[in-house]
Amino acid sequence: MKQRDIFIFWLPLFASWLLMTSEGPLISAAINRLPNEVVMLAAMGIVFAIEVAIESPIINLLATSTALVRDRASYCLVRRFTLHWMVGLSVLAAVIALPRPFELVVVDWLGTPEEIAAFVRPALVVMVPWAAAIAWRRFLQGVLIAFGRTRWVAWGTAVRLLGSGGTAIALAVAGTVSGVLVGAIALVVGVVAEALFATWAVRPLLADELSQVDPATELTYRDLASFHLPLASTSILTLLMQPLVTACLARLDRPVETLAAWPMIFQFMLLARAIAFALPEVVIARMREDDAEPALRRFSWTMTGVSLGTMVLFVATPAARFYFDQIQSAAPGVVEVALVGLLLLVPLPALSTLTSWYRGLLIHRKRTPAVNRAMMVRLLVTGLVLGTGLAMRASGIATAAAAIVLSSAAEMAFLGVASRYRPQG
Repeated sequence: MKQRDIFIFWLPLFASWLLMTSEGPLISAAINRLPNEVVMLAAMGIVFAIEVAIESPIINLLATSTALVRDRASYCLVRRFTLHWMVGLSVLAAVIALPRPFELVVVDWLGTPEEIAAFVRPALVVMVPWAAAIAWRRFLQGVLIAFGRTRWVAWGTAVRLLGSGGTAIALAVAGTVSGVLVGAIALVVGVVAEALFATWAVRPLLADELSQVDPATELTYRDLASFHLPLASTSILTLLMQPLVTACLARLDRPVETLAAWPMIFQFMLLARAIAFALPEVVIARMREDDAEPALRRFSWTMTGVSLGTMVLFVATPAARFYFDQIQSAAPGVVEVALVGLLLLVPLPALSTLTSWYRGLLIHRKRTPAVNRAMMVRLLVTGLVLGTGLAMRASGIATAAAAIVLSSAAEMAFLGVASRYRPQG
């Protein structure tokens, strides 16, 4: 297997993630140009932390459908599984947006300052359909990847970015709703547009490769649940870290500025890790080929070096300040906090790339419990670092960055060790 072939397969998925992770910075830039931008950006950070926690069980539907959909029967089974998740997560999102659960989660648990919490609930109401739309499009994108249609995944993300970006710009120009509602409405429009595009893009597969049932395929609902649930719990643990970090930031120094800076930092780090996010499905799909592992390992290590080099270059030049100051148009105090956080997070893209390689390898081997245990290690380290920072009354942004980097390193190390163990039989 040639590196060029892997690169061509990976490139549309990378483009998709690059476009997708551009969505957050674009929306933040729009919010920063509206009134009361610091509070609005902080409120958007709370909304996003809650919503990614709600959607966490279905993030890995992409890997599940890539690995398991082979014919019409497996497609229909995974589709039914997806629909069940869509209903359950929509109900959960609606319940959290109700007054009493909202007070419990946002005010009591997360400790959100009152001046910020007042703007959060209307945005949570708007975001109710978000998780269901994400579940549907990730299921279908996994099917497209499994059958080599990766370019349609990239086109779908372009549709999403046009929908969300166009909506954010139109609402910001109109000036009729608050900044946090601009962000929430734009996110929902974008992901619904992408889900509709994926529904259209998968139709040729349904008429051709997925039109017949393979007698050799014996996937059951129980098999599907056994495969996906460790991945779901992995995602839940991953995305629960965002509310944990948010709760920590709300209780340490300069909470308003730090809560406003953290969404911009988080969104930029998503952008910086697009290389890593595109990797697991490449490994899962291409490991079916003979002698693929050495070539995929080499590709992953090359991308690790590229990730680290790009991040160092960005932080070591005026590009980082220009991004937060001019492109994001953040308030001066928020810019300074964001620059410190970004500097401390330099190793994260490289760590994420190696983690994606090991995770893809283990998912291909159907060892999803090992992936779950690695995430438990990550969550444990996150909690320990955040707890230490709170006890010492340390800098909020330094505590959050240390928790993210150290926990990511621990997860990567655990997965690396697990990948070397091959069960007998």
